[in-house]
Order: sequence, then C-alpha cells, then structure tokens
Amino acid sequence: MKKVFALALALVLALACFAPAMAEENDLLARIKQRGSVIVAMEGTWSPWTYVEEIDGEEVLLGFDVDVSRAIAKKLGVEASFELCQWDSIFGGLDAKRYDFVANGVDWTEERAAKYAFSIPYCYTHTVLIVRSDNEDIKSFEDLKGKRTANTLSSTYAQLTESYGATTDGVDDLDATIELVMLGRVDATANSEDAFYDYLRVHPDAPIKIVDRTEEANLVCIEMRKDADSASLVEAVSKAIEELRAEGVLAELSIKNFGGDITAVPAE
Repeated sequence: MKKVFALALALVLALACFAPAMAEENDLLARIKQRGSVIVAMEGTWSPWTYVEEIDGEEVLLGFDVDVSRAIAKKLGVEASFELCQWDSIFGGLDAKRYDFVANGVDWTEERAAKYAFSIPYCYTHTVLIVRSDNEDIKSFEDLKGKRTANTLSSTYAQLTESYGATTDGVDDLDATIELVMLGRVDATANSEDAFYDYLRVHPDAPIKIVDRTEEANLVCIEMRKDADSASLVEAVSKAIEELRAEGVLAELSIKNFGGDITAVPAE
C-alpha cells in the first residue's frame, strides 16, 4: 500500500511539474519571457518608421516603430530583437514563426485580419497620392485609371491605387518609389502622409506634390499570428499599447519621429 501511495504521489508531482512546461510550450508569450526577448520584423528602409542610419561609423536602426517596439517589449519585461527583411517576405516569415510580431506601419485591413491577429491601433495615418510637381493630369485617386504607379507589391498602397484602375510597378522602398515618380517612369505613387513629409524634410527641393488624401484614417497595428499559441501575446501587446498611450509615451515617440502626434484616437 505504501508503495502504491508513493508511486501515486510521485506521479502527481511529475504531472505538476510537467503541466507548466506543457502550458509554456503552447504559449508564445511564456516562451518570449523565458527567452528574454521578443523578435520583431521590420523593413528598415522606410523613414521615419524604420530605417538604418550610420552614426559614428556604425549602422544604427532607428525610427518610430523601433521605439514603439522597444517600449512594448519593456512592458512585456523583455528586450526587443529586430529582424530586417523585405516587405514581401515579412508575412511568410511570420507564418513560418521566425518572428513574434511585425512592426512596420502595418495597416489593419479586412483581408489581413482574416488571416492574422492585430493589436489595437497604436497610431492613425492617412494615405496621400503623390505626383510630379508639373503633373496636371492627375488631381485625385479617380484619375488613376490606366495610369502606372509604383509601390511595394501587396501593400495597402498598391491595393488602393489598383482599386482605382492603376497598374503597379513593384519597388522595394520609398526612395526608389519617389525617384520613379520624379523621373516620369511612373505617373504616381501612394504612401503615408507622414512618410511624404519626412522625405521632403530630407529632400526639400524634390519636385513632387500631394494631389489627394484619404478621408478615413488607416489603423496602424502590430501584426501577429492568428492561433491559440499567440492569443496571450496579442492580449499583452494591446494592453501595453493602452498603457503607453495613457502614459503619453506613444505621443512623445510620435513627436520625436514625425514632429507631431499621430497616435491620438480620432474623434468619432
């Protein structure tokens, strides 16, 4: 009897130790905390969201999404580890579980939400239509039918211009996109209003202009996998964003990177 009791007790203790390990194995947030870092995917080619700059002979990753990711990681009790990749491979990398979340000015869309989980928005942006300064043919998105635009393929900007009848030339970054517009190789491009003004800040003589702007703000969110394993991370990231907004940290980081606050929730 004593042997049976001892065996039963040993089994209970073993299960008690095994249960947390099983829970951790199926809980991404728990693994992130055990690892001590959250792996964040971004392009690193889209100033002021995420870009690389040489400082004192070293390449340094900078930008709003870099700052926001670090602030979220701190709320989770870990460090942020960054992986730079091209836009077209970001979602595949997320699917393959190479990254924990994506922070790259990602807009919420119904199509993306059908496949991926999103945090609450951490900022709100408008999309603008950009043409050469001497272009008088395009005055609004409605004028894009039959025109050529340049954008990252599969981006919301490309989807928007194509919805108005334009065809898209695939380009990897904003600088290359604007160059195609200025050279007249494409008719227009769509991009974030904030990225446009940041480009003009660096290139004040660039012969480009805004001719149209979306009325509704885009909801910019952190993107994660849509599975039971990621559920706790999605909740924790949204909670972190809520706290960072309430503490004024999001507004502070926005002003630092954009010169204004794009994190305030729009009025109804």
